[in-house]
Amino acid sequence: MDLGLPNFDGDLQELGLLAQTAGMEPVASITCKRRAPDAALFVGTGKADEIKLLAQQHGAEEILFDQSLSPGQQRNLERRLELPVNDRTFLILEIFAQRARSHEGKLQVELARLQYLSTRLVRRWSHLERQRGGIGTRGGPGETQIELDRRMIATTIKRTKEQLQKVKRQHLTQRKQRDRRGAFNISLIGYTNAGKSTLFNALVKARAYAADQLFATLDTTTRQLYLGEARRSVSLSDTVGFIRDLPHGLIDAFQATLQEAIDADLLVHVVDASNPDHGLQIRQVQQVLKEIGAQDIPQLLVFNKVDAMDASNMPMQERDFFEIDGVQTPRLFVSARMGTGIASLRSELASIVARDAVARGVDHPATPEAES
Repeated sequence: MDLGLPNFDGDLQELGLLAQTAGMEPVASITCKRRAPDAALFVGTGKADEIKLLAQQHGAEEILFDQSLSPGQQRNLERRLELPVNDRTFLILEIFAQRARSHEGKLQVELARLQYLSTRLVRRWSHLERQRGGIGTRGGPGETQIELDRRMIATTIKRTKEQLQKVKRQHLTQRKQRDRRGAFNISLIGYTNAGKSTLFNALVKARAYAADQLFATLDTTTRQLYLGEARRSVSLSDTVGFIRDLPHGLIDAFQATLQEAIDADLLVHVVDASNPDHGLQIRQVQQVLKEIGAQDIPQLLVFNKVDAMDASNMPMQERDFFEIDGVQTPRLFVSARMGTGIASLRSELASIVARDAVARGVDHPATPEAES
């Protein structure tokens, strides 16, 4: 759980950054070690009272937990702490809701939020809970209202899924057109705030939104990238960033967006080399790739932000290999912001594309149309 940002460990630092991204101001933090979560309060009564006191001392208006809470735990905590209580899943959903721009992105966020809300109707509509009367009396207006709300959300979820299926079919048609043209598809993937959008802009001279914050990019952007050494154009996509414990609802809801990664011929895995936890972030990305069925697609590791690395950790060469799940994966070091290593990256991509063209018997330049 988290009430702040200063002096956090790595996980709570990230939660604090998520809170800031959502427009909140962290003020304090507290940790708890238990063998197993408390069924009612997640943290136990003593720690809950400690949280309440800390919140009062700092004037906190909301409590954030770094783990997912059950609807019952969330309801019980709010009653005991007398403050709104939310978890990591809710926080990520809020950020996605604020940042989604495309029609597809908004649909995906709406679906994930509805699925999350559907499990929390008892808490959100506690004033409409079943009214109890005398002997033999049960039910009442509250029960009817909750049932209506559940039915309304279920109907909206169904309609949103149908709209997303239509978007998926449109994307499938576009991908089939690219395949017929022999297009080579590259997707930029990586942990959120690794610098994917900055690298995307550096490669294709685009103006995709890029900022030093979590989840700066939510909607997939695809552009044409011409690789002179291979005499071919490829389709390059900038995808949403991954994060630790990505809510499963979001994985399901964003399947259409993540489909760009699933269908790629090459994944350019962008890593924030200056982050001391980059090894853990690589493992988290690999875990999400397994969950979406993209773990077997060839990868090229790009360690970005070398300009922000400590001098003692600076690489001795621009290219080497890095082991991922027992596979020696080629790795390049770049600074997308400064332009360092971009030429070497383009050359590496050209070599990969040229080898693929030979393997597929493609003997003419492919020039797929730009997409957004």
